[in-house]
Amino acid sequence: MKALSLNNKYVNLYITTLLFCALFALGSVLYTGFFSGQVLLNMFIDNAFLIITAIGMTFVLIIGGIDISIGAVIALICMLSAYLLEVWHLGPLVVIPAMLIVGAVFGLVQGIFIHYFKIQPFIVTLAGMFLARGLCYVISIDTVLITDPFYQFMATYRIPLPFNSFISVSVLIALAAIAAAYYILNYTRFGRTAYAIGGNEQSALLMGLPVARTKVLIYTLNGFCSALAGIVFSFYMLSGYGLHAVGLEMDAIASVVIGGTPLTGGIGFVTGTLFGVLIQGVIQTLIMFQGTLSSWWTKIAIAFLLCVFIVLQRLIVARKESRKSLA
Repeated sequence: MKALSLNNKYVNLYITTLLFCALFALGSVLYTGFFSGQVLLNMFIDNAFLIITAIGMTFVLIIGGIDISIGAVIALICMLSAYLLEVWHLGPLVVIPAMLIVGAVFGLVQGIFIHYFKIQPFIVTLAGMFLARGLCYVISIDTVLITDPFYQFMATYRIPLPFNSFISVSVLIALAAIAAAYYILNYTRFGRTAYAIGGNEQSALLMGLPVARTKVLIYTLNGFCSALAGIVFSFYMLSGYGLHAVGLEMDAIASVVIGGTPLTGGIGFVTGTLFGVLIQGVIQTLIMFQGTLSSWWTKIAIAFLLCVFIVLQRLIVARKESRKSLA
């Protein structure tokens, strides 16, 4: 029974990993040049910011929460960074830490409202989304280009790897974030408490776990990840604009769910989230190699996969409940 439960827990993660491998193999068969280390690395380069923000979303979904403000927060961080760099002429050593603090405080405030005022996470983060987008347009209704030499360097510098391949600095940041999140979730009391809250918050309270502190800190961490993703996104775009990252929160949620983290909480995998993002990346790459399809087909494919994985999660839960009732 224990082995079966373990298999059920990891089945979505296995399917996600196999699906990514199958899609990459399909592209390698269909298109010349697809089977390349650089093609794989490009998926990391183009989606580094999504990987980072999806990590924060993984923590939130594990506790059974939701956050739809992250795309707007990323846009706000880009806009604030551009404004401080180009109008106030502050240096990156001031701007980057300040943006990380802004993101963390934004998440902290949302977490306080969600836990202590007992307001639904969707409502709180919806308000946060409107606030962050509104602040972008208060700062400027136009695009603010970033010409700072450090940001230009981060945008263009490539780290050479064997076999004439390369990665960007943003990929290293994303990989470091994955490693840190994996360690926190699997080897710290904070991570175990997050899983316990998602499994059953009342039981976690009865066990004496610090539920309030953990929930607030998770939203703070999510805000920090959104700010870090915003900084990486500003390296990628070299501009601030109020419409940056529109819909990115849905991409992050889709990546996390496809990666094996259910919306009901209690289960979650950072590695699964990574493969969820890479599945979006490989679909985008397949469409690019195909050449005639619109990039919007990526959204259609992700919508289909998301529905499949949600149904699969529901079937797993139903099967587990039926076995418990029989026992």
